[in-house]
Amino acid sequence: MAIRTQASLSGFIASDPQLSYTSKGEARFYARIGQEHYRRNDDGSFTELEPTFHNLVVYRASAQRAHERFAKGDNFVAEGYVHPFEYERDGQTVKDEEFVAKKIGHDNARTSYEVDRTRRRTPGVEQGIAAAPERSRPAPIPDAPAEPAPEPAAIGR
Repeated sequence: MAIRTQASLSGFIASDPQLSYTSKGEARFYARIGQEHYRRNDDGSFTELEPTFHNLVVYRASAQRAHERFAKGDNFVAEGYVHPFEYERDGQTVKDEEFVAKKIGHDNARTSYEVDRTRRRTPGVEQGIAAAPERSRPAPIPDAPAEPAPEPAAIGR
């Protein structure tokens, strides 16, 4: 089975996030986002360039969670796709695009945070009634060691 990939986007939330609802009643998260850009110099150093700004949207339950968790200035990583669209402004057709994030989270390379591993409630299921199945260890990959490799610090000691 092949690895499934999608487009990704990283940046920072540049505007106050907005939560609205579509005509179908689905939640819609919107924010202007910024992306930093750098130029590598001949001596190996980097020069910071002007950031670019773009539109980011998230829909449904992910939109509600994003609105609860993200604020202006937060760094993020998102998975999704670019959606080009057109609209009218002053009698002219304007072409634009937005990144539609299917998944979004804080950028752990730039954000300090703690992980809450308590299970989320499943809508329509009473807590404690439908216990999650035990996680089983995946079968080893053929020709791969069945046990995890030793920690790097333990090698050669």
